[in-house]
Amino acid sequence: MLSKKEKYKVNLVWTIGVFLVWELIAFFLDKVINDPMADAKLPYPHSIIVSITQNFTDLISAAGLTFSRAVLGFALGALIGFVLAIIMSLSKIAEKIALPYLIVSQMIPVLGLAPIIFTLVKDMNTSRIVIAAYITFFPVSVNMLSGLNSVESDKKELLYSYAAKKKSIYYKLMIPYSLPYLFAGLKIAAPMAITASILVDMLGSSGGIGVKLLYSLYSGTKDVFWASVVTSALMGIMGYFVVIFFEKICMPWRKQTT
Repeated sequence: MLSKKEKYKVNLVWTIGVFLVWELIAFFLDKVINDPMADAKLPYPHSIIVSITQNFTDLISAAGLTFSRAVLGFALGALIGFVLAIIMSLSKIAEKIALPYLIVSQMIPVLGLAPIIFTLVKDMNTSRIVIAAYITFFPVSVNMLSGLNSVESDKKELLYSYAAKKKSIYYKLMIPYSLPYLFAGLKIAAPMAITASILVDMLGSSGGIGVKLLYSLYSGTKDVFWASVVTSALMGIMGYFVVIFFEKICMPWRKQTT
């Protein structure tokens, strides 16, 4: 198994490799085959870095607005998904009734749902939060429910033999046992919640990284567009690693086992 230092070196080598390959492909499109749309198809990565530096303040302000609303919606959706999973694990009838509707709810495309939500709440910030929560609650509830259902019956029976109450069984056994499943769902939902918030920006918001993407695309400022795309990707990566950070805090025993 690689040490942390070795993993860091491997990741650094991969990052440099991707950067160089991207630079070479961009050079091939621009200088070798003289593609007039080379800047739009695949710009030089160093030019994107320069654009991010030049528009850093505007990008951070727009990204901060979108990211903060996505985080609120993500937290709300995670809470709803967690509670739904607990309710469905307590009652098989509730699971049979609720689970099909939860699955059907995810068949509605976000782009179709977002205008409806905005019409109902009449506020773009609230719309971002609601859509991010909508995206988040399903993977969290399904993964958490899988974790709760996977607890071995003999472990529960052992606690019942000690006259443990159901509350204690959930608190001391089932929820800790289900944490890996919960965080698996959170890792899936975190980038998706940010993506959903960006999509809502594009539906008529006055601010946010989605607006930056849309305006730069239609105005032809390709350097700002690609800088916004990279910033959006970094937001998703940041959300993912924030979940990993809290996973390490909530499950210190996994680190010790590893």
